[in-house]
Amino acid sequence: MSEHNKRIVQRFNQQVIVEGQREAFDDLVGENFVNRSSPAGAPNDRESLWHTFDQILRPALSPLQVTIDDQVAERDWVTTRKTITGVHTGTLLGIPASGKAVTIAVIDMVRIAEGKYAEHWGLNTLAQVLSQLKQG
Repeated sequence: MSEHNKRIVQRFNQQVIVEGQREAFDDLVGENFVNRSSPAGAPNDRESLWHTFDQILRPALSPLQVTIDDQVAERDWVTTRKTITGVHTGTLLGIPASGKAVTIAVIDMVRIAEGKYAEHWGLNTLAQVLSQLKQG
């Protein structure tokens, strides 16, 4: 089961985050998905997860790439340490394109239920990246 769950997360990272495949997203994310890392007061449902990649990251970073550095699975949880990279070629959360290389370090914990993302916890360095981009 653990290896199967790792493959689900790997598929999500490639087909959803990198390639933007909505069909893969629908296959991999449960209807009752909850993003436990959403800021207070922000949506934490499956559509807000899609929005993060489809409307924020992919339009701003090209070519957007995800490298899985480490991955551990136990029971129904998969923890992944990964790096999201790209060139800042579009507006990123209000910051105009700079042409700079961007690297976002991420640690995710995803609970898989019935073959789909059910719950997510995560930490990333996006705030630091935004600060650096603002400084020019």
